[in-house]
Amino acid sequence: MSEEIKAAENTGSNFIENFIKEDIAEGGKYEGKKIHTRFPPEPNGYMHIGHAKAICIDFGMAEKFGGICNLRMDDTNPTKEDVEYIDAIKEDISWLGFHWDDRFYFASEYFEQMYEYAVELIKKGLAYVCELTPDEMRANRGDLTTPATSPYRDRPVEESLDLFERMKNGEFEEGSKTLRAKIDLASGNFNMRDPVIYRINKIPHHRTGTDWCIYPMYDFAHPIEDAIEGITHSLCTLEFEAHRPLYDWVIDNITAPAKPRQIEFARLGINNTVMSKRRLRLLVEENHVNGWDDPRMPTLCGLRRRGYTPASIRNFCEKIGVSKTNSVVEYSFLEHCLRDDLNMNAKRVMCVLEPVKLVITNYPEGQTETFEVENNPNKEEDGMRTITFGREVWIEANDFLEEKVKGYNRFYPGNEVRLKSAYIVKCTGCKKDENGRVVEVYAEYDPETRGGDTPDGRKVRGTVHWVNAADCLDAEVRLYDNLFTDPEPDVGDKNFLDYINPESLKVLRNCKIERSVEGAEMPMSYQFMRLGYFCIDKDSTADNLIFNRSVSLKDGYKKK
Repeated sequence: MSEEIKAAENTGSNFIENFIKEDIAEGGKYEGKKIHTRFPPEPNGYMHIGHAKAICIDFGMAEKFGGICNLRMDDTNPTKEDVEYIDAIKEDISWLGFHWDDRFYFASEYFEQMYEYAVELIKKGLAYVCELTPDEMRANRGDLTTPATSPYRDRPVEESLDLFERMKNGEFEEGSKTLRAKIDLASGNFNMRDPVIYRINKIPHHRTGTDWCIYPMYDFAHPIEDAIEGITHSLCTLEFEAHRPLYDWVIDNITAPAKPRQIEFARLGINNTVMSKRRLRLLVEENHVNGWDDPRMPTLCGLRRRGYTPASIRNFCEKIGVSKTNSVVEYSFLEHCLRDDLNMNAKRVMCVLEPVKLVITNYPEGQTETFEVENNPNKEEDGMRTITFGREVWIEANDFLEEKVKGYNRFYPGNEVRLKSAYIVKCTGCKKDENGRVVEVYAEYDPETRGGDTPDGRKVRGTVHWVNAADCLDAEVRLYDNLFTDPEPDVGDKNFLDYINPESLKVLRNCKIERSVEGAEMPMSYQFMRLGYFCIDKDSTADNLIFNRSVSLKDGYKKK
């Protein structure tokens, strides 16, 4: 490693870019070649925010250096693979704004070539058929001071060739035989202790059906896939660092058409969530959440449904950077990136979540007037919208108190409050039901304060949002919080299911919202003034509007 790259890593700059620059420079490994990367997801689940980082790196490096990036489904294990996941993966990557054009591949396209490469290794004396069971193999794995053992290691080449072909033909039971690479049983890197490169699996494959009953292991298949596609830089997460010697060994010992370079980076960890596909699948299958796209899930489809934008996620991935050290990022920083994007781009509307009626007793009955208000103070091009005002409006229940408390500047008897963009009103009292619950608040308006102005210069500290009771829509609003109460729900011996937050979803019905949102569809996002950022849910209809809270207005992220 060059001193320049060491320095780059120490200062937090992108060491992958520096590696690539070295490779394409004069005298470099890929001098004069186009950079070619790949994103190789296994189609056994939905993509989550951790995958977004890998997507941004794989596609982003290709974009930065004027290269290309393949999308390849790593479908070498038929056990959990499904076409549903393939379609979802393509949708997520496209949503993030990345494109693969006609470079879409399946690892299963190369099964025949992989088999031939395995035969080549057997003929070279570099692979053999082993009959140890999985339990026996673990028992014979050895330790740091004791080499592994296999009584089949010196099996004659012709015998291994015959057995391997019969494995392919389905003559043996699952678990009875494997093909192992013949490398070094005493290696300090246990991945090199004659690893299994083929196993018997008689589950039908989603693309090849029952054509194959033996499948390559990932460590054998991955370098071959990269070589066949002419990949220059195979970018993967840090757990594959110890597998890189095996990656290189496979490439060096077959007649590979190319010699890719594997580079590892730290995977993304975020607190208050889990990002294991197995755990996420369990949440779905045991109905702890409402599907893979539940807005509490860290899946890209879940984040999309919650109102996250491609720009916010790409900005998040860019800001956390590329490192060789695993770390955990605060969920609040992801929210910070979304808030930054929506603050600039989301249209403003008024919505009352827990409504109580405000009656303006001196406002003429039956009169309606209109106000022109800006849609977005940050984007003049978003224009203005018209809102209506009348004698009765909805306000938030918590915007009224019967008695003043210190620091409270909203409705209480005798206090003046500004109704956003409309008038200044003075609270005169309230009405309660038989249970003592406030059902109406009363006030008088000052007709000289149209638009919320105070021509006489008097100070009015409180401003509240409102909705015209005679001209509004009903809506259901879903308030989301962290799915887990523990910042590290799956660390150590914890059972992450024990930490599911029972308050992670609160559903409010009969909310009141401006009529201006009528007809809005996904992925429309709004800032509900004073409340937060909300988006239309996929289940919303004209007769049943549903909004999801994407993020609150208050930024909980604190720079270190």
